[in-house]
Amino acid sequence: MEIKYLKTFQTIVKTGSLTKAAEELKYTQSAITFQIDRLEEELDVKLFEKRGRNMLMTQAAKLLIPYVNEVICSVEKLKSFENDLETFKGDLHIGVGETLLCYLMPNVLKEFNKKAPMTRLHIKSMNCYDIRDKILDGSLDLGIFYEDIGGLEANISAYSICSYGLKLVGSKDTKERYSDFITPGRDIPVPLIINEANCIFRRIFERYLQKKSINIAYTIELWSIPTIKNLVKNNVGISYLPGFTVEKELEHGDLVEIDTEISHSYLSAVCAHHKSKWLSPAEKLFIDLCTSMYNS
Repeated sequence: MEIKYLKTFQTIVKTGSLTKAAEELKYTQSAITFQIDRLEEELDVKLFEKRGRNMLMTQAAKLLIPYVNEVICSVEKLKSFENDLETFKGDLHIGVGETLLCYLMPNVLKEFNKKAPMTRLHIKSMNCYDIRDKILDGSLDLGIFYEDIGGLEANISAYSICSYGLKLVGSKDTKERYSDFITPGRDIPVPLIINEANCIFRRIFERYLQKKSINIAYTIELWSIPTIKNLVKNNVGISYLPGFTVEKELEHGDLVEIDTEISHSYLSAVCAHHKSKWLSPAEKLFIDLCTSMYNS
């Protein structure tokens, strides 16, 4: 049985279609079809059924998935013997939440590059929910994100980095005008400047506003935390951010904390991978650096 047939099957399952699998694997669609036909012949089962324009997995295909994943994982282990493990060769694909990448990962990345200079890092700033999903479908080797998004129990192994407080911040002038966000049933004509809609700390704050029946002016949606902070410092609005992102500004008085009654005021950062994934020496090193630098 050809390993490439199993990888093709795995890619079809991951991407959801023969066309997308062909694009990812750089095969023609006829080559994909041929490989699946051969795999079905060898296993003597039907793996996909055409319904309209869609190709749907059969029950046999669903049962086959864990076996294929196990075989491919074992092949990856065997390939590791081709390299000198002490040199940490290879590629490492990592998704990181934007705030974590900007403020916590620089020290980890610098130390990793010193210890594993021959490892090619592919770092991508991503939404935490997307990181979780990409770990599950095998697109990422590791993810650094906030475990508070949930859905990690069944197929993801997560290593605690640390817990961080969340703070509602504004300029001194803004706090003088709107001293707290505690009294319910109010209209507070100030914008919220925050990350995109699926940002975990944005969701926490918006749920709080809804619970308190507090209405704000509008939301300014940005990806850049430094840009968010700069607008807040210049009296444009308020923001709700992890404490480590505004630590210096609070210390220097450029920003001040505004009181709330948010009960869920902490986020827990983790480094995670798929439970069935074999960890290379480079991946183990990266996890160890994350947990040792910030989980002490």
